Amino acid sequence: MKRPARRFRRRTVRIEVEYVGEAGTRTETATTLGAGGLFIETDSPPKTGSFLELRFRLPGSDTLHEIKGRVVWTHRPGDPGRQASGMGIQFTDKPAIALLAHELETLD
Repeated sequence: MKRPARRFRRRTVRIEVEYVGEAGTRTETATTLGAGGLFIETDSPPKTGSFLELRFRLPGSDTLHEIKGRVVWTHRPGDPGRQASGMGIQFTDKPAIALLAHELETLD
């Protein structure tokens, strides 16, 4: 299956992300981030299509980003391939995406 081209540049990060979904609140580590979404490492991702509320700070920043997103794909332990277990999140909150994009542009 071919994934659509990304609109936003991704960065390699290691940040803690708190997210709230149907199963409650969890904190996991994100390893890639762009203004369009992020990848969160987890052995127990929610099902594809689940909506989440996420909170995180960029490295060296005091700004708390609170943004809504949707699980667009998952990779569970034991799935074929060498990819880490986790989930791809697409952000759905346009005003919050704009704020994050601006901060990512100034991060370097």
